[in-house]
Amino acid sequence: MLCYMPGVAFVPALLVSWSSAAFIISYVIAVLAGHVEPLVPYISDTGTKPPESGIFGFMINISALLGVITMYIRYLLIEKQNESSHFVRSSCNMFSLCIGLMGCIGMGIVATFQELSVPSVHDIGALVAFGSGVVYITLQSVISYKSCPQWNTYFVCHIRMAISVISCIAFIPMIVFASRISMTKIDWTPGEK
Repeated sequence: MLCYMPGVAFVPALLVSWSSAAFIISYVIAVLAGHVEPLVPYISDTGTKPPESGIFGFMINISALLGVITMYIRYLLIEKQNESSHFVRSSCNMFSLCIGLMGCIGMGIVATFQELSVPSVHDIGALVAFGSGVVYITLQSVISYKSCPQWNTYFVCHIRMAISVISCIAFIPMIVFASRISMTKIDWTPGEK
């Protein structure tokens, strides 16, 4: 495969590294400050109270921007490959990009509106981010299969589809359990409902 955009391959790796650092740094600060319990807190819980809330918000907004750049690069790559192969309609590629961009906007909302400050806006942002993410990765998996074997291997397609399936499976309990609780505080004691 010819590389149509030399020099941009680092962007997805930067996205993953930066996002991981955002979650890890805010988690460590929140645990050390005693704001969350160390055993598997919600990601949003680790970015609710200062000082970690500022770091969390800043870093997640940068992650959203990197997500936009990554998705746009993927869009351009598919468009370029599609010029010679015609494996997918351009409208499908554009639709996938728009869904991905919605997910990045959701990430920005989650980062900007803390979980306990404006819970309804935060929850809507999380729903948009995760829901759009699941749809985006599923669409990208389908596009990958359509581009086989010229632009992808079936192994890569199977990995992408496995990630899609895991994402879909994880999304369902997230919605079910999130709808059953109302978060008004982070601290919980065993006697509380």
